[in-house]
Amino acid sequence: MALHVQEWGAGDRVAVLIHGLGNSSDSWWRVGPALADNGYRVVAVDLPGHGKSEPLAAYSAEALASSVVASVPRNPALAIGHSLGGLVLAHAVAELRPGIAVYEDPAFVVSSDPIVAEGFRAQKAWRIDDLEREHPRWDDTSRRHKLGALTAWDPTIVDHLGAFTSAPVDAPVVPSVLVLADPSRLIPSPFADALAARGFVVDVVPDSGHVIHLDDHDGFLAALARHGVVPARG
Repeated sequence: MALHVQEWGAGDRVAVLIHGLGNSSDSWWRVGPALADNGYRVVAVDLPGHGKSEPLAAYSAEALASSVVASVPRNPALAIGHSLGGLVLAHAVAELRPGIAVYEDPAFVVSSDPIVAEGFRAQKAWRIDDLEREHPRWDDTSRRHKLGALTAWDPTIVDHLGAFTSAPVDAPVVPSVLVLADPSRLIPSPFADALAARGFVVDVVPDSGHVIHLDDHDGFLAALARHGVVPARG
């Protein structure tokens, strides 16, 4: 299926951005323009059942990855996937072939615990005060975008999460960087060490939460700069 995409910039390098579960392309409202300012044409997708993209009858990691590959330019200079978007990127990367893949606190293994699924499903009823409580470091614009994303989100995806195939991460297909929260609940230290031994570069943004680019926008851009994605700030 063709996905809705949001774009920033008109540079000669393409950056593909893939959001996490229950979010949308609006999640990148600061990262997209920042990359555009650094010469990228930024293409941010709404995954199926998120934002302005249509839902699927049945969700899987492979179906989400296929929809991304069908909706964005091949061989982008950069691809970033956050959380579920990191899992999707891992399944898409061999076909998408970005110059560099950045996995932001990725959900390489999706929990089959029904309590986890119900926790996600409960977010559908969240209000601004819930977002203020759960994400005290976010600014008001980020919270408004998240609330809008939850309104549009198809929560039936959580019924399928337990069957999502784990990320194929035996070895990186392209140069690959993990930018992790501190601490990361999704990529704990032993898993991060194993991924580093396989050839992934591991970077941690100190004192950041799971949505690093909203918790600490400057820290996230600094991590990208450490790996040549954007220039280091003076």
